[in-house]
Amino acid sequence: MPQQLPLPLGLNPELSFAQFWPGSQLEVVEHLQKIAEDQGETLILIWGSRGYGKTHLLNACCSEAAAHGHTAAYFPMRLLGEHGPQVLEGADACSIVCIDDVDAVGGDPDWELSLFHLFNRLRDAGHRLVISASLPPPQMKLSLPDLASRLAWGLTLQLHRPDEDDTRHILQMKSRSLGLEMPDAVARFLMNRTQRDLPALIILLERLDRASLAAQRRLTVPFVKGLIEP
Repeated sequence: MPQQLPLPLGLNPELSFAQFWPGSQLEVVEHLQKIAEDQGETLILIWGSRGYGKTHLLNACCSEAAAHGHTAAYFPMRLLGEHGPQVLEGADACSIVCIDDVDAVGGDPDWELSLFHLFNRLRDAGHRLVISASLPPPQMKLSLPDLASRLAWGLTLQLHRPDEDDTRHILQMKSRSLGLEMPDAVARFLMNRTQRDLPALIILLERLDRASLAAQRRLTVPFVKGLIEP
């Protein structure tokens, strides 16, 4: 089994299933929890836009798998692409492999061939593979038809844009992880100022966390308004 990658290239233990609000993504969460127990599907491809939770879910799957005593490896392609496909060597010894943002190396013939061979080795060994991407397999810009064909073999699941209730719950869960309590009124105020763009909201929340700590203030609408409005 390859050595665990050092942070920030390896697993983030804070990205657990317990810290993920399932909401409309419940089906995806349930499938990944089964995989973490080395059960269920042998290949799952999860796709959706940035900020919908792909990285969180793949980290959670690997961490949960390790907690169940299974070997797991996490490979974030946006960070590892420049290091070359040799980083995948030995990955097929793991019971569960998670490849995050596979389309980040799409079009690179060396990477695509290595991923194709990894897929085959994992399948032959009876191991499980979870892949995330921004687009479903037919829309990925892959130069190796055999890889595109393999990716279409498994279960494909789409992550949907969080609705208003989900976004509010996600904000409040993230706030609690930072040691803050976010009332519903504050969550709605923030959502109305950012068009409910979740990545932007999380960045804003981290800024509010620093300001709240410095001022020793709770999150209230007047306090937040004073920080984000001119």
